[in-house]
Amino acid sequence: MFDIKFLKFVLVGIINTIFGTAIMFLLYNLANFGYWGSSAVSYILASILSFLLNKNFTFRNSESTVKTALRFTVNIAVCYLIAYSISKPIVKAILLNTSLSKSIVEQVSMLLGMALFTMLNYVGQRFFAFKGK
Repeated sequence: MFDIKFLKFVLVGIINTIFGTAIMFLLYNLANFGYWGSSAVSYILASILSFLLNKNFTFRNSESTVKTALRFTVNIAVCYLIAYSISKPIVKAILLNTSLSKSIVEQVSMLLGMALFTMLNYVGQRFFAFKGK
């Protein structure tokens, strides 16, 4: 049903998600970085880890690191902007008539953003960033 690359991607994703989520929520709740600041910093740091693991373990890509890093960076940026730009309005619309605080709404938005990002990112990494020759 799933190919080995997908299973490796999931394993790397689990490691990366734990790492990135911890950073994101610590920055949001303890350092007051806000929605965009905490999610952006966590994605920058987690993306570095993701690049190294996916290039060498998941996709075993032997292309130039500079070439793949550039494609990877474009993919991450596009996926991040799409996922986090649409997640907040979706969650706000769904939770419109609730009495939840802004903080809760933003953290739920970050969770949805993570899910959307993961789906978009797999497609982008598989068919763009590490597409091979």
